[in-house]
Amino acid sequence: MRTPDSTTAAAILPLVGGPANVLTVAHCMTRLRLGLRDRGLVDEEGLRALPAVLGLVADGGSYQIVLGPGTVARVTPAFESLLAAAGPGLGPAATAEPSGPLPASSTAPPARHGVEPAAAADRSFPPGARPGAPTSPAVPPGAGPADTAGLLAARGAELKAARARRNATPLKLFLRRIADVFVPLIPALIGCGVIAGLNGVLVNLGVLTGLTPALTAVAAGFMALIAVFVGHNTAKVFGGTPVLGGAVAAVVVYAGVAKVTVLGVTLAPGQGGVLGALAAALLGTYVEKWCRSWVPPTLDVLVTPTLTVLLTGLVTLYALMYTAGRLSAAIGTSATWLLSTTGAFAGLVLGALFLPLVMLGLHQALIPVHATLIEQQGYTVLLPVLAMAGAGQVGAALAVYVRLRHDTSLRTTIRSALPAGLLGVGEPLIYGVSLPLGRPFVTACAGGAAGGAFIGFFSMLGDRVGSTAIGPSGLALFPLLSGNRSLAVTAAIYAGGLLTGYAVGFAATWFLGLGGLPPQGPDGGLDRAADGAPPARPAEQTAA
Repeated sequence: MRTPDSTTAAAILPLVGGPANVLTVAHCMTRLRLGLRDRGLVDEEGLRALPAVLGLVADGGSYQIVLGPGTVARVTPAFESLLAAAGPGLGPAATAEPSGPLPASSTAPPARHGVEPAAAADRSFPPGARPGAPTSPAVPPGAGPADTAGLLAARGAELKAARARRNATPLKLFLRRIADVFVPLIPALIGCGVIAGLNGVLVNLGVLTGLTPALTAVAAGFMALIAVFVGHNTAKVFGGTPVLGGAVAAVVVYAGVAKVTVLGVTLAPGQGGVLGALAAALLGTYVEKWCRSWVPPTLDVLVTPTLTVLLTGLVTLYALMYTAGRLSAAIGTSATWLLSTTGAFAGLVLGALFLPLVMLGLHQALIPVHATLIEQQGYTVLLPVLAMAGAGQVGAALAVYVRLRHDTSLRTTIRSALPAGLLGVGEPLIYGVSLPLGRPFVTACAGGAAGGAFIGFFSMLGDRVGSTAIGPSGLALFPLLSGNRSLAVTAAIYAGGLLTGYAVGFAATWFLGLGGLPPQGPDGGLDRAADGAPPARPAEQTAA
């Protein structure tokens, strides 16, 4: 039985330090993103023990709790309601909170064997301790099956922390803010994409002809004005007034721009697309801040908005729309050429490198590219190829599950994380299984490369596979598939890519990913010595 959303929210709140420790609340497709005053107050073991929690990610300025698609959209309002009921929780705390981990709340269900998702509660740690915190007794080498998943979870926690430190560079922080512009648009992209797919099926079948024009309007309305939403979110993320960002971005899609000529070329409504809207709103934000630095307060309400819209609007018309239009066209042409000419090789490279790009935080640079392709062509041909990386992860995890058949702790972790992995939520498998083990992460990338090459090969034959939205992956991408062939052909090619990724990820991990490791150690756990690894050091055992 599914845990009620209000119960999940009530269990999470005390485990993240209570209302006074929560500064901001937001969510994306799969994660509850919290800005916390002191991360030391988080009880990670208690969070991982919650049935609804699929994983934890500490990334840059936010603490992210992976709940999965759908669940996070229901839990977030319940969580915000609890904060509102507790009083002024968002902002400076009225009283200082004690340092160190909080004890498990009475509202949090106790950890049970079989319910911990990936990065599950680490049984090698005493109650109340967290991975990375000093603990007593160290896990001995050749730990038994009850300890393996916990040891891997600790290693995964350290790898996540190391990734967060590496990703705190100015470029990657900027890319993360760009991603924050587009992430709130994903639900609308998905909804409109599904409606567009359904409408396409009806048109091809020649049924409900009186309804299909209405469905076309419903599905296309958002995409026609997506530039306005991008401008609104850009100003919000970069510290400007959101409605001013939307106002300057609206210039891009205004029909009257067809009367404007730049360098002898007449502009077209929508020229520059989301890239032009992003650049216009970003410029508008800096113009607004500049105006506020010198305009007298008594005139600010009149002068600042006027100058912001006027100056930014003119620059958008006479520079940004033309430049962004050329860039957008180049992106569309390059993506089509890449897959139609070097499809198998390009798919292999993209499928193999996507997980490392995620680890480096560089995958966020692809979000505006996806949005541009969807706006231009109706779908992005890159997302189905990149989704093969998740298929490789699933195949690798299945190989570990079968190979280590007596390691009940690790098998429980994999069994809990596989449903999310099949639906494209990869963090639990990455940080709970493949990345801590090391080699299975590499063999999972091999599975992603094989799946990407499969889809790329068909692109070379003229059968393009695309997605009408970004966000979902794995099996969840099927309702959003589109292409230049029938839906049945497109779905069959994508399914073939997934099966190829599963199979190659499984085989590569089975034969190469465990490096001669026997099915289990003397007492059922991972035998580190059998893999040529030195005995675990105390620091490895406690914080991995």
